[in-house]
This record gives sequence, structure tokens and C-alpha cells, in this order.
Amino acid sequence: MNKKILIVDDDPRNIFALKLTLKAHGYTVESCTMAQDALEMIKSDPQFSVVLMDMMMPGIDGYEAVRMIRDTQEIKHVPVIAVTAQAMPEDRQKCLEAGADDYVTKPIDVDLLITAIEKLS
Repeated sequence: MNKKILIVDDDPRNIFALKLTLKAHGYTVESCTMAQDALEMIKSDPQFSVVLMDMMMPGIDGYEAVRMIRDTQEIKHVPVIAVTAQAMPEDRQKCLEAGADDYVTKPIDVDLLITAIEKLS
């Protein structure tokens, strides 16, 4: 089964690099740069296996976006992996408390990311 992943990140360079990596591993990948767009995309496409959510974005940040996903009945089941440059233990806890299912730090360790995706999807 081809898994579909949504990357949400305000930096197009991060999206570009992640897309290449994930496509090379056989995933279908879509992306957006704003949390509000991500919510609409998830609602309109039930095929997403996992959302990779950048936690530090302008406007609606990843923490708020994850809470919004968890509070929306039709999409609250979609797994979310928090992606952040914040690497302290309390940052991981903050991501999980916001509703993320897992957590990876930047720069991204591809093996850890693939393991997290496979575990959740």
C-alpha cells in the first residue's frame, strides 16, 4: 500500500528536501506551508497516512494546528509527527501533550523518521 504523507512546513527548502527523501522511499507526498491549508487538505483527502507537522511556524504554529486536528471529529484519527528544531526533553513532551503521536528533531535523521512513519501508518 502506497502511503500518502502531508508535509506542513513554512520553509520551502525543508519541504523540498523531505519530499525528495520520502519519494525515494516510495511514499506519495503532498505539502503546504500553512497550518490552515493543512487542515483543509486533511479534511478534503482521507488518504493521508501521516502528517509531518513543523512546530515553529508563523500564524498558527504546529502546536495549535495539532490541537485543531485533534479537536476536529473527521480528522482527529490522522497520525501527526511533530518536526522541530527544538530538541530538549521538555520540547518532546510539549509536542506530545499538544496531541502529536511522535516527534523527530531537525536536522532530520531519515532512518528515525521512516521508522516513526511506519510505526504510525
